[in-house]
Amino acid sequence: MTYIKLPSFIICFFVLYASQLMAQSKQLSFADSTMLRGHFTQGGLVYGKTKPTNQVFFEQQAIRVSPEGDYLIAFHRDEASQVHLKIITPSGQVFLKTLAIEQRQYPIQRINGLAKDKVSPRKPAVLSRIKKERQQVAQARLRDDPRTDFLAPFIWPSIGPISGVYGSQRILNGQPRWPHFGVDIAAPKGSNVVAPAGGIISLAHPNMFFSGGTIILDHGHGLSSTFLHLSQLLVKVGDKVQQGDLIAKVGDTGRVTGAHLDWRMNLFKRRIDPQLLVEPMIEHFSTPQKNKAQKSTQYEK
Repeated sequence: MTYIKLPSFIICFFVLYASQLMAQSKQLSFADSTMLRGHFTQGGLVYGKTKPTNQVFFEQQAIRVSPEGDYLIAFHRDEASQVHLKIITPSGQVFLKTLAIEQRQYPIQRINGLAKDKVSPRKPAVLSRIKKERQQVAQARLRDDPRTDFLAPFIWPSIGPISGVYGSQRILNGQPRWPHFGVDIAAPKGSNVVAPAGGIISLAHPNMFFSGGTIILDHGHGLSSTFLHLSQLLVKVGDKVQQGDLIAKVGDTGRVTGAHLDWRMNLFKRRIDPQLLVEPMIEHFSTPQKNKAQKSTQYEK
């Protein structure tokens, strides 16, 4: 998405906005040894643990459960205040749980001075290109591997001031556009981008119309990270990477006004907030060359 150089007080606001959300992590449990841990808020990701023989349904959709009983559910930007989880045991016993989802208020970000053809493209060839690229991204996000790379605590893929946050309404050249679904990290062109968790590269495109150099990294069970506006791709589709591996370089490609990394995360079609999976960026400023991992995920009854 679009990036613009922002005053330091606005960047500070975005950092504080993210750090406040980190306090929302909760643990819940209900019948048949099922436990939940994560952010029960719009844009949140929740880690589940249940008996491996149980079936899990979230909002009437079947959810993959690993041989160890791990699974994931997520809430999109405008999720309703209540959602429903269902557990079915091998004997046919059904357990229902209504989850309360915290509603969020999102900031508005106005960006002017963008090239008109990047805000409202009209040429048939460009529109055809955009459609094809969106299909490629959508297909990559449908991947549903049994791998559980997502169980490792996530780290920041790049370090720098936060210049854009998840969910913010974007007004481009005075025109309302899609909300921003990632976190923008302002970093110099050529800065390293590393894998925030292990996984397999499911898309590597050198130059998409809006997002420029683009990589999608699949972490298993439909959870993926997307990295936009890259200047250099150092991986290809099918590559397996470990957390901390160098995968790309920060760039200013696509619809941007300056170099930065736009990091997004999806659980299939549900767009989630990456900042909820990592410690606040402000804690890195004393050691900007290192990514710090969070403590391991713990489940509590």
